[in-house]
Amino acid sequence: MNKNELQMLGFEIVAYSGDARSILLNLLKEVRQGNFSNVDSALKEADENLNLAHNSQTKILAQEAAGENLDLGFIFIHGQDHLMTTLLLKELIVDFIELYKQQYKED
Repeated sequence: MNKNELQMLGFEIVAYSGDARSILLNLLKEVRQGNFSNVDSALKEADENLNLAHNSQTKILAQEAAGENLDLGFIFIHGQDHLMTTLLLKELIVDFIELYKQQYKED
């Protein structure tokens, strides 16, 4: 895999993770206001983007595991950062959703 291919995969990871992040943050705004109607569809859409980002990541990991010496640049590292922080964000937002559901249930 050449450097340009690695950069493109890094950009894919950034883009898909960024889309998932935006979806999750918008969802948090909605549930904060008591709107839970989009929770399932938004989480599904975020998961689809995270899966696409993960697939791009897996291509690179498979190449390295096969013994290929990869020249990983900052773009790939930036993509990894986006992916990992978005995965963490998703876990936190799922917890926030449950907390907001409880709050609105009690009111």
